[in-house]
Amino acid sequence: MFVKSRLFFTLSLLAASTGAASAGDGQHLWSGDWYLSVGAAGFSAPKFEGGKHNKLQWAPLVSVGRQGPGPRFSSRNDNPSFAFIETDAFRVGIVGKFVPSRDSGDGRELRGLKKTKWGLEAGGFAEAYPTDWLRARVEVRQGIRAHSGLVADAAVDAFTDITPEFRASAGPRMTLATNDYFNTYYGVNARESAASGLSRYSPGGGVKSVGFGGALTWKASQNWTTSTFLEYTRLTGPAGDSSLVRERGDRNQLLIGVSASYKFNFTMN
Repeated sequence: MFVKSRLFFTLSLLAASTGAASAGDGQHLWSGDWYLSVGAAGFSAPKFEGGKHNKLQWAPLVSVGRQGPGPRFSSRNDNPSFAFIETDAFRVGIVGKFVPSRDSGDGRELRGLKKTKWGLEAGGFAEAYPTDWLRARVEVRQGIRAHSGLVADAAVDAFTDITPEFRASAGPRMTLATNDYFNTYYGVNARESAASGLSRYSPGGGVKSVGFGGALTWKASQNWTTSTFLEYTRLTGPAGDSSLVRERGDRNQLLIGVSASYKFNFTMN
């Protein structure tokens, strides 16, 4: 969750299948009313995932999609996604995530460890609304270039509108991954052990973390939206047992921040 430059591009292309124009309508697929939302988030978080020293960071927030009802709830933890199937009860589609590089510049605790490359994670997502105030979402992504493992995120959020302008939300989170992912970010081979002073560690797959998050969102106007958010994560299994975390880091990870964004509406013919 905590990465080098904190470039969380929350780019969500949420065009519902019923909202997309078809060739039979005599219009292009992109014809219609769209929105572009731009903003930024500032927060305090560990320098790298598993680290024990926090620093102030920022991230751009960009989202684009068709105007319309859209999903009833979205979270800043949602990765960029496109829904192919969308109803009142569930949504299914593709999802992607940018994965920044990591090296000793992110923390002296990483000295002696091999630099990890930047890359992507691509896969699918599904989310369901069991009730009008509860959303469950699962993402499964395959690593590309940065690592070769599989990563799965699961989250449940309860949400309620305190007033028409204020919405509160909160719920549990869990992440699982395969050994290829853990070897990239938490493994320490013999050469790295000699160079860094960390104990050798060869992880398997399993549950990476469990946690809890919440947010308070204020729709200041038709176009302005601001929020405050908090995410607590406890590294477990192959991540929590890593010598990088045990000897130089912290299993407990806390992120606290605020964000603001502005939405522009436009039409494409």
